[in-house]
Amino acid sequence: MSRQKPIFLVAGDPSNRRPRSDPLLRAVFGDCGVSSPSIAYIGAASNDDRGFFGWVSDYFTKSGSGEVMLAPTCRRFERRSFEKTCEAADAVFISGGDVEEGMKVVARHGLAPFLSELYRGGKPFFGVSAGTIMLARAWVRWEDEDDSVGGLFPCLRLADILCDTHGEKENWGELKALLQLSPDSSVGYGIRAGSAIRVDPDGKVEPIGKIDTFVKQGNAVCRAKPAKRSHGVRSP
Repeated sequence: MSRQKPIFLVAGDPSNRRPRSDPLLRAVFGDCGVSSPSIAYIGAASNDDRGFFGWVSDYFTKSGSGEVMLAPTCRRFERRSFEKTCEAADAVFISGGDVEEGMKVVARHGLAPFLSELYRGGKPFFGVSAGTIMLARAWVRWEDEDDSVGGLFPCLRLADILCDTHGEKENWGELKALLQLSPDSSVGYGIRAGSAIRVDPDGKVEPIGKIDTFVKQGNAVCRAKPAKRSHGVRSP
């Protein structure tokens, strides 16, 4: 029997400037199987920014987590220390920031096999914003000169889906670009600010809050019927 746990893919809420108890995070922590779960914080996408780490730690503890432990990847990276921090925690968190830069850090240190092994062994994972996309299948590389699409690059693929976060104001332009570069019939999930999706080990997707769903049909990307909401958590 698989020991893998559901993965929570959360969109950050830019309007939430003051940490408070968050029902989405309470749902994440409630699925960890322990009270006040400790969290290993991977800040590869944010260059291990200490200010952001402090803010997120406060946010998590106000929402019911236990200790939040930084597992450095960008500053003073030590593999054994990184691995011990992740192994000791009750759950692993991938922070927001820049998706491509985060995956470059993961590749530079060869972290993907270790994180995949942790997940297969039953360690809960969750991400926010760029961290959500890093946990999914792939993302779009942009050319700096003219902001054109440069192609796809792989992500951790612990959640084998395509998704984007809080892109509703831009009508999900980046998610649509991702789908245009993906095989026909590919489905993409737009996770609105303050919402999340829960991806079960069997691939079932459960929306929490407001999710926009798209599908590639030939050369077009079209709106699709949203997945059924069944997790019973309301977004703030």
